[in-house]
Amino acid sequence: MKTIIAACSQNLSGSRASIQTALRTLLAVPWPSQRDVRSALQLLAVLQWVLSFLLLGTVSLLLLIYLLFTSLWLVPVLYLAWIIFDWDTPEKGGRRLPCLRRWTVWKHFRDYFPVKLVKTHDLSPSHNYIIGSHPHGILCVGAFCNFITGSTGFEELFPGIRSFLTTLAGNFRLPVFREYLMSGGLCPVTRRAIGYLLSQKGTGNAVAIVIGGAAESLSCRPGVTTLILKNRKGFVRMALRHGAFLVPSFSFGENDLFRQVVFEEGSWMRSIQRRFQKMMGFAPCLFYGRGLTSGRSHGFLPFSRPITTVVGEPVAVPKVENPSRELVDRYHELYIHALLKLFKENKTKYGLSESDELHIL
Repeated sequence: MKTIIAACSQNLSGSRASIQTALRTLLAVPWPSQRDVRSALQLLAVLQWVLSFLLLGTVSLLLLIYLLFTSLWLVPVLYLAWIIFDWDTPEKGGRRLPCLRRWTVWKHFRDYFPVKLVKTHDLSPSHNYIIGSHPHGILCVGAFCNFITGSTGFEELFPGIRSFLTTLAGNFRLPVFREYLMSGGLCPVTRRAIGYLLSQKGTGNAVAIVIGGAAESLSCRPGVTTLILKNRKGFVRMALRHGAFLVPSFSFGENDLFRQVVFEEGSWMRSIQRRFQKMMGFAPCLFYGRGLTSGRSHGFLPFSRPITTVVGEPVAVPKVENPSRELVDRYHELYIHALLKLFKENKTKYGLSESDELHIL
C-alpha cells in the first residue's frame, strides 16, 4: 500500500512539474504586438474585398443553381422572383446602407495601403456633380475607398454631398453581388442610372465615373500614367444635359498596386483581350500582387502602396438638354485642362517626379 501511495505521489509531483513547465513555456512565447494585430486585420479587410469582387457573384450564382436540384430548391426560386421584381432598382439609385459605408472593416482596408483623400476646392450642395476618376488601375481601389466607404472622410470634407460610384451594368445581374454593390452606393454606368441620380435625387449628388474603363486597365503598370480619355465624351454630354458640374480627380499610386503582363499592341494576346472586352465589357488582365502569408511572395492581393486621391476644381457646366457636338467638345477640353492642371500641381507631392507626364489617348 505504501508503495502505491509513493508511486501516486511521484506521479502527481511529475504532473505538477509538467504543468508548470508548460505554463512557463507558454508565457515565454511572445504574444502578437498591437502592430501585428493591426497588420492582420488590414490584410483580412483587403482579402474579403478582393474575394467579394472577384468571386462573390460567380459563387452565389453557382450555389443557387446547385440548390435548384436539392430539397432547398424554393430558396433560389424565391430569390429569382425577387430579382425580377427588383430588376430596375440599380437604375434608380440602388439601396444605400449608411451603416455598411461606415463599417469598421473599411478603416482597416484604408490603412493597409494607406488611402488618403485630398480636397482642393469646395463642392456646393446646391449643384450636382460628375466626378471623373483616374486612373482605372486594376481594381479601382482609390475610387472605391474614397467614394463608397466613409473611411477617408468624404462626407466630412464635402458636407452635403452624397457620393456614388458607377461600375459595369453586368455586375448587377449577378445574384447577391448586386445587393452588395447597391448597399454601398454603386450604380450601373448607364445613361438611365446616372440620369436618375442627377435629376431625380435633388442636388448635392456626386456620381464618380472611372472614365478610362476596361480599356485603360490593359495599359496599367507602375511608372506609366496613360489615360483613355480623348474620345470618351459621353460623361460630358450627360453633364450638359443635367447641368452637373465636372470634377476631375486623380488617384496617385493606383497603378502601383499590381504588376501586370502587358501585351504589345498587335499581338495575338492583346487581340484576344480586346475581343473579350467588347463582348463582356471588361478586359481579362494577367496580373499579380503579393501573397497572403508574405509580402515577398506572389498572389492576388494588392501591394501595400500609398494611394492619394486628389479631387480638383469643378468645371461649371450649363444645363443644355440637347448639346451640340461643338459644345460637348469645348467642355471636354475644359475638363482635360483641369485634369492636367491637377496632375501637374500634385504629382511631385505624391510620389511622381517632375519629369513624369500624363499621357492621354
